Amino acid sequence: MTTRTKILTTADQAISVDRDEVYGPVRENFERIANAWRALGFADVTPEEVALMMIIVKASRLTNTLSHEDSWVDLAGYAALGGEIATS
Repeated sequence: MTTRTKILTTADQAISVDRDEVYGPVRENFERIANAWRALGFADVTPEEVALMMIIVKASRLTNTLSHEDSWVDLAGYAALGGEIATS
């Protein structure tokens, strides 16, 4: 298995199997996060923007340790979740 396949497979497992059981449906979970951020003063945050902001968090963390595989997995997962929300 190539590293890229391992990262995508691990991200798929995290967002397809484990995630809904722990956090609930992605749109509902990201809407809760958006509501919390709006309560903190961030204007009109959408679930899609939550995904983008989490991608930015992961990318920012990677600038410190580019070899941290878990952050690459998380980044791929947030991209897939954001794409699902934005296109459904």
